Parts: sequence; structure tokens; C-alpha cells
Amino acid sequence: MTVKEFAEQQNLNILVGAELNREITGGYCGDLLSWVMSRARSGDCWFTVMGNVNAVAVCVLADCACIVLCENATLDENAKQKAEEQGVNILASDKNAYTLAGALQNAL
Repeated sequence: MTVKEFAEQQNLNILVGAELNREITGGYCGDLLSWVMSRARSGDCWFTVMGNVNAVAVCVLADCACIVLCENATLDENAKQKAEEQGVNILASDKNAYTLAGALQNAL
């Protein structure tokens, strides 16, 4: 499933659509950046409430397919600029990580 397909299926708001045809191969939920950096895998869809430039850096290091900001978490302007520069997909939803991760699991 691509980032674009998941966004459409779950009615996610695309905040940064850098590479929407990127394949999602798994998922990861977490907000502690060092924890995510050492455990998320390449191709994961990362569900978090962290919308800052450090989250973008972690996404790049872990090679996640996208970040999904849950529960109406906001993306700060510096993070948006960095995501555009680094080619990071960022989506947003009012749903919580549990609900979205379950939907992704069912879709995969």
C-alpha cells in the first residue's frame, strides 16, 4: 500500500506530500524520538504526536515511509520546511494512533 492510498483510505490530511507513491511496509507508534530512531524500520508508517524538526530527522534516519500526526497534533513551520527539503511525507488525522495503526494493519 502506498502513502497516498493509505491517506485516501483513512481520509488523512496531506501536510507534506514529498513522495506519496512510497510503499508502506509496516507501522510504528511512538513519541520518544530516541526509542523510535532505534526501533522503527525502513518503510514504516510512523504514528506520533511529534510535529517538530527532530521528528523529521528521526524519520529520515529510520527511513520511514511517512509520519502521521495523530489526534490533531500540529506540524510546526520549521518541521514542514525541513520535511519538504528532505522528502518526508507528513500526514495528519484527528484519530488516535491505536485506531490508525489498526487500520493500517488491516490494510496491509
